[in-house]
Amino acid sequence: MRRLLVVAGVLILIVGIAAAYYESTNRYGGSVRGTSTEFEPARTVAPPHPSETSIVSPMFGGVPQHLHVGVGKLRPPFRRDWVTGGTSLIEFPPAIAFHYLYYASLNGNLIAVSTRTGRRLWTVHVGRCEAAGPAVNRLGRGSVFETFLNKVPCGRGSAQQGDGKILVVAAGPSHSVRWSRNLGATETSPTIVDNRVYIGDYSGDVYCLRGLNGHTLWRFHAGGDVKGAIAYDRGRVFFGAYDGRLYALRASDGKQVWRAESNRDWLGNHGQFYSTPSVAYSRVYLGSTDGHVYSFGEQSGKLRWSYKTGGFVYGSPAVWQHRVFVGSYDRTFYAFDAATGELLWTFRANGPISGSATVVDGIVYFATLKRRTYGLDALTGKQVWTYPDGAFTPIVTDGQRLYLVGWGKVYAFSPRT
Repeated sequence: MRRLLVVAGVLILIVGIAAAYYESTNRYGGSVRGTSTEFEPARTVAPPHPSETSIVSPMFGGVPQHLHVGVGKLRPPFRRDWVTGGTSLIEFPPAIAFHYLYYASLNGNLIAVSTRTGRRLWTVHVGRCEAAGPAVNRLGRGSVFETFLNKVPCGRGSAQQGDGKILVVAAGPSHSVRWSRNLGATETSPTIVDNRVYIGDYSGDVYCLRGLNGHTLWRFHAGGDVKGAIAYDRGRVFFGAYDGRLYALRASDGKQVWRAESNRDWLGNHGQFYSTPSVAYSRVYLGSTDGHVYSFGEQSGKLRWSYKTGGFVYGSPAVWQHRVFVGSYDRTFYAFDAATGELLWTFRANGPISGSATVVDGIVYFATLKRRTYGLDALTGKQVWTYPDGAFTPIVTDGQRLYLVGWGKVYAFSPRT
């Protein structure tokens, strides 16, 4: 009897070890190869031409579809024109409008600097933690919208669900407050479409606010925290949540159109969506903490392909010329065929990749948590440029200069002639 108990114990131990090994190596399943079903190669938006508008990059990802494609013709080699900033983390890239960069730092400062010189126009001391990128529109001859978390001090676990804010200030020298409103803690970069502002919060609430005064036009409650930005395309908004679901709502009234899910592991758990969706070619692309990059049909919500990387995928995919670019915590940067998910090339970087990439003039730029920015040929993956700063989403451009967001500084580069 004692021998049987010992044998039974050994068998249970072996099964437990095998299950743990399977869980660590096969969690959430593998990749799903796709086809051209529900793929419209001409269905995408172009970035604005820098000479046609004074608002060049008005929000995170550049456009409401969050394609992360910059304007103009700028290629290495570069010369550094100026640098500004201090010691507080700048996690998200600036919005660019009216010849100024607008950005926020972790210690609760909202800042405007000249694109030409880097000289500071103004600083608004908000006194709240921050993890989002501003948005700009023409309200009142220019307004800057930014979301905030709890009051300082900042740190891991300091954010509280009910303690957040959206602040709107004049973009010009007066930087007077247009309006503000308290919300749940939010690190959602605002998305502005037709004077409507779309944001989410830690409580799982997604808001459509009137840009003029912040009044709620509709509110939708998701099953988990909403931390990424809200994407917009063709009358619908798209966002992922920490319940592992991707939601599509009617932009007019917030009614749910469809809901999709990330993969489940063998315990029934979902990966979480922090990644901001990118919408192009009638597809919705985003990453998950389950290590996958997903492509869903924009109209149907059906899974069209997925690819399993070796780590978390937090960044928003960049979409350019039928290709999808995204980095992973496994230190690898990936390029996929946008229709099928076929892997086109990979690049091994010096550290985990957390932020989003940006494509400028055929070069795709991204940074690692080891504080290095890379520029790769978007067609081949060959490295053509690098710089020893940057950590999250490092690059924006106005077509005249390339602006690199370092850990606590902003750099301006122009092509070397």
